[in-house]
Amino acid sequence: MKIIVFGATGNTGRMVLEQGVRGGNEMTAFVRNAAKLYEQQASTAQQLKVIEDDILNPISVGEALSHQDVAIIAAGNAGQGEEFVRLVDNIISQCESNASFSGRVWVMGGAGLLDIPHTNFIGNNLPGFPPAYKNHNRNYERLLQSELDWSVMCPGTMINVVEPSAPFHLNITTDTLPLLVPSSIKEFSETEIAGYLFSRLEELNVAYDDVVACMLEQLTLEGPYKRKRVGLAYRSDSPVG
Repeated sequence: MKIIVFGATGNTGRMVLEQGVRGGNEMTAFVRNAAKLYEQQASTAQQLKVIEDDILNPISVGEALSHQDVAIIAAGNAGQGEEFVRLVDNIISQCESNASFSGRVWVMGGAGLLDIPHTNFIGNNLPGFPPAYKNHNRNYERLLQSELDWSVMCPGTMINVVEPSAPFHLNITTDTLPLLVPSSIKEFSETEIAGYLFSRLEELNVAYDDVVACMLEQLTLEGPYKRKRVGLAYRSDSPVG
């Protein structure tokens, strides 16, 4: 599989390259600073194709996408505001217009983009959530306008290592927050719902390794996560009581 990673020197992008190479994929890194990438990927650099250019340049991005099977957008963050929205839009637009790109795209979002069970809300629209998170909403709205085969990865806080106190499995959901939420939440006010979610944020912590593995397991067209937001959380395998 030929995979191009935008934002390949960030925590997520770097791990996508490492796991992708181990999985036998042909990996291309699109970066702003090639020297930083070579320093990070000392052991795998020779197995990578590296493109150093401006991610906001439509011509460069379009050329880089040629003959790729998958594009993983791990560049930028919601705090960058308009620039973040522009870079995602630029890559999506080039994916759409490049006839030699197959159309499978992964975009990074956040858990606040997921539907809250038993309600009509997503976290990003609730009181107390950082206004910058709504930039993920804008990227999602852009994807809904596209006919590409896309998925949005929506983890909570990503951490390097998970040390569970009991056996667990990775719970993967589509479009919905991966937490068991009581139906009584539908009676809560928006402020109360937000407070409830804040009290459970640590349950959404997930390891970078697991986030990346989930994406790399779903690279083919017409898969189960097509046009879906994907949530991740750990669920205990230990019996209750």
